[in-house]
Amino acid sequence: MDIRILTSMPEEKTLDQICALHNLVFSSTKGFLEELQTKHRFCMLAAYDKGTPIGYKIGYERKANHFYSWLGGVHPDHRGKGVGEELLIRQHDWCRTNGYQTIRTHTKNKWRSMLILNIKNGFDIIGTFTDKSGEPKIILEKHL
Repeated sequence: MDIRILTSMPEEKTLDQICALHNLVFSSTKGFLEELQTKHRFCMLAAYDKGTPIGYKIGYERKANHFYSWLGGVHPDHRGKGVGEELLIRQHDWCRTNGYQTIRTHTKNKWRSMLILNIKNGFDIIGTFTDKSGEPKIILEKHL
């Protein structure tokens, strides 16, 4: 597995590959690229197997010293192999190196594997809220 870190908009081929993977994981890319382009100081990590992206993790600076881990996913054929955890670990290493002290993420109860992965890797549940579509979300935070 090869992991690449991108801190600026990737070339079109890479972006198309990540969008296809995002669509596979979340069944939609609606607004994904437009939203990505608005993020301040973003960091995209992509895991590759034989030149094909099999996982990704994207976050951005929300405020000084505070990073938000926004989106991520792993191709269904590669789940349970440590891809997501390796991306998480590398993202946190990148955050420490770049001066962030806190990292936050949101997830849903239905994405249990992500919830468990975050808790296993030092996140604390600090609250909940209801999103625009009426779904409850769990707020997790970790001090780096």
